[in-house]
Amino acid sequence: MPAHRQGRNDLAAIVEKAADNASISTAAMIRLLDSPAPELLGKLFAAARKQRERHFGNTVFLYGFLYISTHCRNRCSFCFYRKNNTRAIRYRKTPAQITESALQLARSGVHLIDLTAGEDPCFYSDDENAFAPVVNMVQSIKADTGLPVMASVGVVPETVMGRLSAAGTDWYACYQETHNRQLFKQLRVGQSYEARYRSKVTAKAKGMLVEEGLLCGVGETSCDIVTSFKAMAEMGADQVRVMTFVPQAGTPMKDHPPISSLRERITIALMRIAFPHLLIPASLDVDGLAGLRQRLDAGANVVTSLVPPGQGLAGVAQSALDIEDGRRTVEGIAQTLRTCGLAPATARQYRDWIREQKRISGVHDTRVATAC
Repeated sequence: MPAHRQGRNDLAAIVEKAADNASISTAAMIRLLDSPAPELLGKLFAAARKQRERHFGNTVFLYGFLYISTHCRNRCSFCFYRKNNTRAIRYRKTPAQITESALQLARSGVHLIDLTAGEDPCFYSDDENAFAPVVNMVQSIKADTGLPVMASVGVVPETVMGRLSAAGTDWYACYQETHNRQLFKQLRVGQSYEARYRSKVTAKAKGMLVEEGLLCGVGETSCDIVTSFKAMAEMGADQVRVMTFVPQAGTPMKDHPPISSLRERITIALMRIAFPHLLIPASLDVDGLAGLRQRLDAGANVVTSLVPPGQGLAGVAQSALDIEDGRRTVEGIAQTLRTCGLAPATARQYRDWIREQKRISGVHDTRVATAC
């Protein structure tokens, strides 16, 4: 038998075994990312779905997304909302507007409200009360909807982290995008790798769950992706995600060659095998409803970026895709979930998962991946 065919057969056996033992070597992960043969990918995605079913049954969680401010002081080379992009849509929603949108999402059946913003200079100022609007929004939304809240508003000061936690914030999301420090410098221009990473460690210490995220298609290697798995495990991330880079007008990376979603989907599947008990999103923010099924078939168990229409709210990677026609709603995704044999979890199931994860999240398994 030719060596390449023997190697492929060996890799197929490794993937099939991963369906049962939720373990896969660094070398195997890199080979799957570098040489995604169709017959191997079918086995990989099936293994990921089996692990998802083992830990979560046929249920998925649904996240409402509210972009509360699109102003940002940073100059990230990949982001449409970078400080000096004159093409970006800018707004700041009032607390009353955000609360009303949160109520609309809650009535539709989402399990969580994600409050997202750029590092808005109105928040990031010398005024010690500058973050009060965000803290107050968390309190109001939790009181009015009864839902868990995620805050994704940048690298917040440690004192603010404590106030967010005290206000009842359940999740802190702050994506590193890559754990290759040189690539980080190119993506997050002028920002501190250490400060961004440390903010998530601080959030864990303050009692919040943490989401970490990657970008793919920005010049990373397969080894970079696997190395990120190690970093995610070490920080004790509770939700891990990957999204495909979408070139944005008015940014330094506007002409960067786009890639298909395949690398993202392979990474989702590898995340599911490496982190079978964690939450892994299928974001509507890259390909909209059209790309949801493929991401769920890769092992994702959270649908994120559900945005209420008619509120003047934007997305991130795709600022308008599928929003105003209602396709990024609980009702809009219902048929896709049914086609995948999945169903929304109950609100109680999500609250129970959060409660249990907070109980155990101090225990970190760092054996997920080794250095390349």
